[in-house]
Amino acid sequence: MAEYKRRVVDDELDELMPALSAIAIEGAKGVGKTATAESRCQSIFRLDDPAQRSIAEADSAVLISRKAPLLIDEWQRVPSIWDAVRRAVDQDHTPGRFLLTGSASPTTPPTHSGAGRIVTLRMRPMSLAERGVGVPSVSLAQLLRGKKPEITGETTVTLTDYVREIVQSGFPGIRTLSDKALRMQLDGYLQHIIDTDFPEQGLMVRRPEILRRWLAAYAAATATTATFETIRDAASGGQGEKPSKATTQPYREILERLWIVDPVPAWLPSRNRLHRLAQPPKHHLADPALAARILGLDAEALLAGEEPKLPVPRNGSMIGHLFESLVSLGIRVFAQAAEARVSHLRLQGGRHEVDLIVERGDQRVLAIEVKLGNTINDSDVRHLLWLREQIGDDLIDALVIHTGPYAYRRPDGIAVIPAALLGP
Repeated sequence: MAEYKRRVVDDELDELMPALSAIAIEGAKGVGKTATAESRCQSIFRLDDPAQRSIAEADSAVLISRKAPLLIDEWQRVPSIWDAVRRAVDQDHTPGRFLLTGSASPTTPPTHSGAGRIVTLRMRPMSLAERGVGVPSVSLAQLLRGKKPEITGETTVTLTDYVREIVQSGFPGIRTLSDKALRMQLDGYLQHIIDTDFPEQGLMVRRPEILRRWLAAYAAATATTATFETIRDAASGGQGEKPSKATTQPYREILERLWIVDPVPAWLPSRNRLHRLAQPPKHHLADPALAARILGLDAEALLAGEEPKLPVPRNGSMIGHLFESLVSLGIRVFAQAAEARVSHLRLQGGRHEVDLIVERGDQRVLAIEVKLGNTINDSDVRHLLWLREQIGDDLIDALVIHTGPYAYRRPDGIAVIPAALLGP
């Protein structure tokens, strides 16, 4: 087995397990949930094993009585386990008793949400910092504290390296492969969603080619707010056969339950200082490598500027949108650890937009723009300066994430940070 690489969520578990009885780690298949959890547990029960699943279905008490900490892997396959764990926590609040991992929301939800008994952590594919791409010199958590830290650092990571990371994926069991093996694993991952995960979620896909076209159209809409009508139009594949809304709505619902579709919601500030805010989410798949693969774009094609042949309107190139998706992935990993929420800002008509808004619990925000270029000019920060004028002290800090070598702070106060130098 490859050596385990510590994840950001490990820091969260280090803090929470000594205080909480039960924690659920949820996320798409292959993100590393089991590897992270199993090293922390004395007992492991794998519910994707038919023999162990039959025991859990027959008598959950046998499972619950195992030596703690107990890992219940793929808990959603026996949803009643959730309620059994909740009841066990009610009876004994001893910290660190249960870790549950799940790669899908159950088709039959538990009778109780688990609120107050089971805390849920989201796990996503590896960020650049977790992959070991560069050595971070700027901390998102420190930026969120509002102290306007000094921004310094230099990296040798180039655009070619970032593109390699886009296609290589943040799935720890896949990203170490090369060339054909990597492509076949990503193809297999996508095919497994259609052939296995959808039926397990209660939907037999009669025409897999329609689902694949819809997934490709969604991938082509990465980091845009394209309407789902636009995505359905693009999914016609030039054949004049647009899938119906009744067909694609279950696609979206199931892909969200599998955490494959991972949109960034629109920011709707409760202080209500901004008007005419658009509400559609920004589209992202769990990992930009899935988007690149289903579109047939490898590193060479992206660097050559090739574009998907799908009619999804975008401002900018596909490589730029996939780079934004890569950065967004890392920001969401770091923000969760800092107990912050991530969204995006866009005015109706697109007159002003900010790629990512990271919001603290007190509703003050960090504003982030993502730029593919290695130099940043005044036009690249105009939306950040506009937002500063609109919300004043509610803006903690503003930054541009880019592909250049240097981290620094501009005279106007905007921080400029290479993607490889931003960490948790």
